[in-house]
Amino acid sequence: METDRPTVPPATALLALLDDATPTVRTALLAEFTRQGPAAIQFLQQIARGQNRPLAWHAAWFLRELKFSDPVAEFKGFIRSLNYELETGALLLSRIASPELDIGACCSLLDEMAARCRGLIVEPSTARDKCRVLNRVLFHEYGFRGNVEHYTDPLNSFLDQVLQRRRGLPITLSIVYLLVAQRVGLALEPVGLPRHFVVGCYIEDKPFYIDAFDQGAFRTPGELFMVLRQNHIAPKPSDLAPTPVREVLCRCCRNLAHHYAAAQDHSRAELFAGLVEEFESTYERHASG
Repeated sequence: METDRPTVPPATALLALLDDATPTVRTALLAEFTRQGPAAIQFLQQIARGQNRPLAWHAAWFLRELKFSDPVAEFKGFIRSLNYELETGALLLSRIASPELDIGACCSLLDEMAARCRGLIVEPSTARDKCRVLNRVLFHEYGFRGNVEHYTDPLNSFLDQVLQRRRGLPITLSIVYLLVAQRVGLALEPVGLPRHFVVGCYIEDKPFYIDAFDQGAFRTPGELFMVLRQNHIAPKPSDLAPTPVREVLCRCCRNLAHHYAAAQDHSRAELFAGLVEEFESTYERHASG
């Protein structure tokens, strides 16, 4: 006995309805696109990239509603915008690996940790005192630490995974530290050392640095230079300068390219290597423009 199959509306019919804002039509189209799955994604993405801008806008709306949007394209758009904000960039990068990422949940956890820090800070407090509070909350109460056992695990480079697993690399733990500090009104800076990453505080007379990979240990410039020498790196004063957000996110992509390559996941390694190239070429065009 032959079973009835639902009739698939032809592409021309869907196209004709795409810009119809009537709630019943939108609901019906959402249901149909959900049913079609990958075919709908291809159909909508093709329109979203087309020359008809009003239809492209509606196609992009359906992609967002269905969570069918292209996270890689969104991150490339962020790179080309030159409007680099650390939290936005880190979350967009995470969406590449987790398209269904609940961004609100990530932000809520950062808000929660910041609220706990504010509750423990007694004013007047020095920047160093506030960093001690952040250390207590992040590394002792919430249990963040460096993933020394599985350092090359690519999940260490995604902010949402670091927040969920409480494990990360020096750079991603530093990002968490910076985002919480920002919420409590503490102006800290990312510092990308050769082969390591720390958080810099330049508010007081003498700068100091926080090693988020080592439970928030405070470091002096001399101590960081000594670490570089131990790693056979000749230190330069510029090594201790703040790192632009652009380079922080590019470095995350570079780490991902290396770690996926080490895991023999060549397609993802190429993807993130391509994003590194996107950062570099965008910067070169802007610098020479």
